[in-house]
Amino acid sequence: MLTLKDKYQGCIAATWAGSAMGAAVEGWDYQKIEKTHGRLDKLLSYEHYGNGWKRPPGTTEDGIERQKLIATAIIEKRDRITAADLVAVWRRDLDPAKVKFKQEPFDLALCELAKAGCPATMLGTMWPYPTVVSVARASHPIGLINAGDPESAASDTYDIGRLYSYDNVPGLCWAALYNAGIAAACAPDATVQSVTDIFRRYVGFRKEAAGLYGRYGAIETEVNRAIEIGTKHTEYAAFREELYRHYAGGDYVVYGQSQANEVVAKGIAAFVFSKGNPREAVIDAVNLGRDTDCAAAVAGGLAGALSGPGELPAEWIRQVNDATVQDPYTNNKRSAEQTAQGLFDAYCARRAAMQSYLDTMNARGFLA
Repeated sequence: MLTLKDKYQGCIAATWAGSAMGAAVEGWDYQKIEKTHGRLDKLLSYEHYGNGWKRPPGTTEDGIERQKLIATAIIEKRDRITAADLVAVWRRDLDPAKVKFKQEPFDLALCELAKAGCPATMLGTMWPYPTVVSVARASHPIGLINAGDPESAASDTYDIGRLYSYDNVPGLCWAALYNAGIAAACAPDATVQSVTDIFRRYVGFRKEAAGLYGRYGAIETEVNRAIEIGTKHTEYAAFREELYRHYAGGDYVVYGQSQANEVVAKGIAAFVFSKGNPREAVIDAVNLGRDTDCAAAVAGGLAGALSGPGELPAEWIRQVNDATVQDPYTNNKRSAEQTAQGLFDAYCARRAAMQSYLDTMNARGFLA
């Protein structure tokens, strides 16, 4: 039987491996990946941003840097966090001279605004990309600290996500339903079906507050279509081709391949198609092309949270950990296992505090 710690380890390890594998072919179409690598199933060295840094196999990228910061805030607080908790970690741990090597220009801008004293809840109002996948592909620890509690995971995603966006934009809608799925995957009796049920249920989360009902109908259509595509296909080529027909444009938009609807929908489809196997989910997502590292982080995170790390190749985990130790620009050097352990310890501390509160309130029949 899987333990909750297994699920944490599977989620973190699969997101790191997926990000590292996908980063080497990020932005490629699936035809180029296939022509160059066949079916890519290993971690490769690569360069980003044209800065001459040849990253060793297993090196993660900007999304995992964001994930690490969220993990640090949760590990140190030993509980759910707020936007202010996360910004405090940004101000302490981010060095602008290093951020430019591992993260996007907008990350550097937000970092410098935070260090200049901009309030946490105002940072997202300056964000110019409300439809991008940045929150969904990087916020797995929010789902993990709320393991078994999808509603709190979705709520925290909206609140913490304001660092990257103003309220109720599409990017946060997709991130909230995704992290609700991570929390659901951590339940002891979770299945692919139970997780996809949560996706459908959380499509309209906070829609009353947003007052924008039309948007949620479009999201619901895409979620249902992704689940259907992942369920009905048995051959990968047909699965990939159908997704490609729906998500082949948008390159005229800044971060056109990184729209939350495309990346999360592809990740959900790969999670379903792989039947929750983290190794297969990562490989399936990477070989779809376009924003490969983000799609693999989404698919792998779900499958790892559901199934644990057992199906992940030991070589992948060794490579991401070795690359982290060698990385001169990362915001921390915890291994995947240490990150998962820290998050699990935080969950246990949160649970103990809740139990102490309940015991106090129930002392000597007080609630009778």
